[in-house]
Amino acid sequence: MLADNRFLIDLAHTKMPYGKYKDRYLIDLPEHYIVWYHQKGFPKGKLGDMLTQVYELKLNGLEDLIRNIRKQYPKP
Repeated sequence: MLADNRFLIDLAHTKMPYGKYKDRYLIDLPEHYIVWYHQKGFPKGKLGDMLTQVYELKLNGLEDLIRNIRKQYPKP
């Protein structure tokens, strides 16, 4: 499996680890929250990379792509 594929599968199963939206899948975070992070600056590391990708996916209306991946590839 390609690294990009693994990243998308991980993204589909990752939940917000803290804050008001703790335990919510990243792709299901409210758009205003993701936009706020985009303006403020995403956190460093893997979570920041994933939130950046979520921003791009939401910007282009591709949230269902990640939801379908979550259904097709159950969490290992």
